[in-house]
Amino acid sequence: MSALLALDLGTEGARAAVYNADGTRLGAGEDSYPTSFPWPGWAEQDPDHWWRAGAAAMRAALAQAGNPEIAGLAVATTASTVAVLDRHGRPLRPALLWMDNRASAESALTAQIDHPVLRYSGGCDAVEWLVPKAMWLARHEPETYRDAARITEAVDYMVWRLTGRWTASRMNAVCKSNYDPRGAGFPHDLYELLGIGDLGGKLPADVVPVGDPVGPICAGAREELGITGPAVVASGGIDAHLSLLAIGGAREGRVSIVCGTSNAFVTEIAEPVFPTTVWGPYPDALNTGHWLVEGGQVCGGSVLSWAGERLMGRPRPEIGRLIKAAAELPPVEHGLIVLDYFMGNRTPLRDPRLRGAVLGLSLATTPEQVYRAAAEGVAYGTRQVIDSFVEGGIGVSEIFISGGIQHNPLWLQATADVLGRPISLVAGDNLTLRACSVIASVGAGRHASLAEASEQYAPPVRTIEPVAAHQEVYRQGYADYRAATVATTSISHRLSAPERRTG
Repeated sequence: MSALLALDLGTEGARAAVYNADGTRLGAGEDSYPTSFPWPGWAEQDPDHWWRAGAAAMRAALAQAGNPEIAGLAVATTASTVAVLDRHGRPLRPALLWMDNRASAESALTAQIDHPVLRYSGGCDAVEWLVPKAMWLARHEPETYRDAARITEAVDYMVWRLTGRWTASRMNAVCKSNYDPRGAGFPHDLYELLGIGDLGGKLPADVVPVGDPVGPICAGAREELGITGPAVVASGGIDAHLSLLAIGGAREGRVSIVCGTSNAFVTEIAEPVFPTTVWGPYPDALNTGHWLVEGGQVCGGSVLSWAGERLMGRPRPEIGRLIKAAAELPPVEHGLIVLDYFMGNRTPLRDPRLRGAVLGLSLATTPEQVYRAAAEGVAYGTRQVIDSFVEGGIGVSEIFISGGIQHNPLWLQATADVLGRPISLVAGDNLTLRACSVIASVGAGRHASLAEASEQYAPPVRTIEPVAAHQEVYRQGYADYRAATVATTSISHRLSAPERRTG
């Protein structure tokens, strides 16, 4: 039988996999691309690098799988990674990566606008999203903005490279561009109020629900990748949001946390609630008739990478020993608090100008203590998001965790302990790639719905129980984390002020 091809563009590189009809992975491949950081809080990549790395990863996966015929394929990428292109699809400037928070003033402006569609995003657009980034371009690089034929999400760019058709993932359009699937579509009147009235003309007009076919792979991509078979490209979406499809499907009270460079939290609800501490609820973003809710930490594993590799200068092969030594220390007794806001806060504080901190240092502080405190700080940030869900009326009965956290036992156990509840770890396969295989199966006509395919592709999990003896010390540690956040906010805002940049 023909197989399914999945592609995931992450922060650091592309990963691909080939699956057969029962969800067994037949082959995998990956390749990387660089990120540049022109200023603190800025992050950029070259869209041509995405295609080069994605193509290399797909060719490697196909070769390892024995080059089967491909029935369908799907793509997921980071959200709010925005490409600026001319009419031929060539980049006019580097893409603005999801973590880029230069558009903080523009994000704040959206909070001053009274428009009904903003109710779906907690009253304003986050700094990471496409619309504030487009506003920033129009204000600060007006010639580039004027010349741009397309301002588009990375997933839509990759689907265009695969099919030759400009379409928009409905998930990305709803979650990041204020698209209203139950109303007027793209809100051109809102864009006008924000000073980018022509943005709608730069976005793909054809909005396609997740799992629906976009079209067959185009001749150029077919030849470059060496693909045979129908190879119907299905509409994909946001990497972490799609993870609900790879844990057995979206159910009320089920939260998926994808823990990697950043941490993304997603769940679906049947009836909407509108707390300002979450992103959403987004109508029909994943499954038609349901509402997607999103939360997030801008920095997750990236804080631990910074602590181990950049601050302490440990080569990556030696990080395992650092993790083991830090895990042997008792929790919290090191007297340190690490704030995880190295690139701002997504939710619940929605503050792009918060910054990270390490409090409580002394001349007796050891690298292992700093690393353990960093893992605890990221875990405190995770609890802050989960608490905001519960306090906002969003049920949390099951927590599934996946991603890079599975390779760091200290981070994993600290998360369970700080949350004070069991978590289900999805180990092994990349959930985004599995989700893409679900989508590809539906797009190719093998399954009638995302829900049907999701049930078949549910992976095995193991439960991580919290350590009861750690509950009290982590309760106090979390209280100190929250208090330290309040105490350092005004200083963070001064230190991250745009006018401090020179040169």
